[in-house]
Amino acid sequence: MFHFNARSGIVLPVTAVLFAAVAAYGATLDTLSFDQKLRLAKAGDEEAQIALARAYESGADVAVDKAEAANWYRKAADQGNPEAMYGLGRIISKGAPGVEKSPELAAKLYEAAARQGHVDAQNWLGYCYEHGLGIQQNDAGAIEWYTKAADAGLPAAQNNLGLMYLTGKGVTRDYGKAVGLFEQAANDGDAWGANNLGGLYEMGWGVSQDRQKALTYYNQASAKGNKHAGENFKRLAAVLGSVTTAAGADATAAGSAPKKTGNRAEPSASAAAKDDFRPAPPPSKPQAATVTEHPSAPKHKKASPAESRTNIKRQAISGGGQMPARRNSSQSTSKDSANCRSSLFGDLLAGLHLCD
Repeated sequence: MFHFNARSGIVLPVTAVLFAAVAAYGATLDTLSFDQKLRLAKAGDEEAQIALARAYESGADVAVDKAEAANWYRKAADQGNPEAMYGLGRIISKGAPGVEKSPELAAKLYEAAARQGHVDAQNWLGYCYEHGLGIQQNDAGAIEWYTKAADAGLPAAQNNLGLMYLTGKGVTRDYGKAVGLFEQAANDGDAWGANNLGGLYEMGWGVSQDRQKALTYYNQASAKGNKHAGENFKRLAAVLGSVTTAAGADATAAGSAPKKTGNRAEPSASAAAKDDFRPAPPPSKPQAATVTEHPSAPKHKKASPAESRTNIKRQAISGGGQMPARRNSSQSTSKDSANCRSSLFGDLLAGLHLCD
C-alpha cells in the first residue's frame, strides 16, 4: 500500500509515512494501532518489534502467544537492542509452548543486555550468578552485577545486594551496609526492602533495636501486597500487644516508645538467612517469615525511559546518548530460512523454533 505526497508528487510506501510521522511529531507506539506497529516491525523497526513482542506476551490487542513474542524479541535482539535481549531472556528462562526452556541461553541474553547497561538484566544476571542458574555459581559475579544495578538505582538490586552483605555471601558481612541498601530500596517503594529493613529493626542488627519502627516497615511492605510482611506485622504486633491494623501500626509507632525486650543473641549468618532473612526468587518467590531477596521479576510492565527505549526512534527525538552499534535490519529478513543462522544469537536460537 502506498501514500501519494501531493506536495512533491512522490509516491511513498505506507511504512515510510509512518516512520516520518513518528519522527516528525515525536509520537509514541501507544498512538499507533496494532496493524501499524506490525507494518513498522516488518520493516525492521526494533521498537515496533518490541511492542509486538509485549503485545503477544501479555495478550494486549492479540491472543497470548509466547512463541510469537519470543520471535519478535529475537528480531529486535538481533539488532542489538538490550530491552529485547532481556525480554527474550525472561521468556526462555521459563519456557513456553513453542519455546524450549533454557536457563543457559537466558543467562547469556541477560549478560548481553547487562553489558549494555540494562539494569533489570544486570539484576537478573546477578541472581543467576548467586544461584547458579544457567551459569557457574559465583558469589563475586553476583556482587558485581547486583552492585551495578543497585548503583543505577534499581530497588530490587539494592535489596538483593543488601542480603549479600547481611549474610556475608561474597563479601564480609556488614549489617550497616545491609541497612543502608534495604533503606534505599524501601524508600523507592520496594516491598521486600521495607520488609527486610523491618527485620533488622526488630532484631537490632546494624541499627538500634526498635520494634515499633519494625512494625511500621512491616506495615509499609504489607500495604504493597507483601503477604510475608503482613504475617511479620501480625506476629510482632501480638508480641507487643499492639492492634494488628495498618492504622494501629502507624499510631503505635508514632505515639509510644518501644518496649524494652532485652538483648537478643545474634544468630549465625546461616541462621539469619534461614530464619529471618529469606530470599525471594524470581517470578515465583518462595518464602516464610521475614526478610527477602528477589531480582525483581516484574510482571510485564512498560519499561521506563531509563531502562529501555520504548518510544519510536527515541534517540532521534530526544537527542539521547549513544547506543551500541546495531546490526542493519536488512541483514536479517523475515521469511528467510537462514535467519537464525545469521542472527546475533543464531547458534543458540536455532533449536528453539524461533525462526521464520
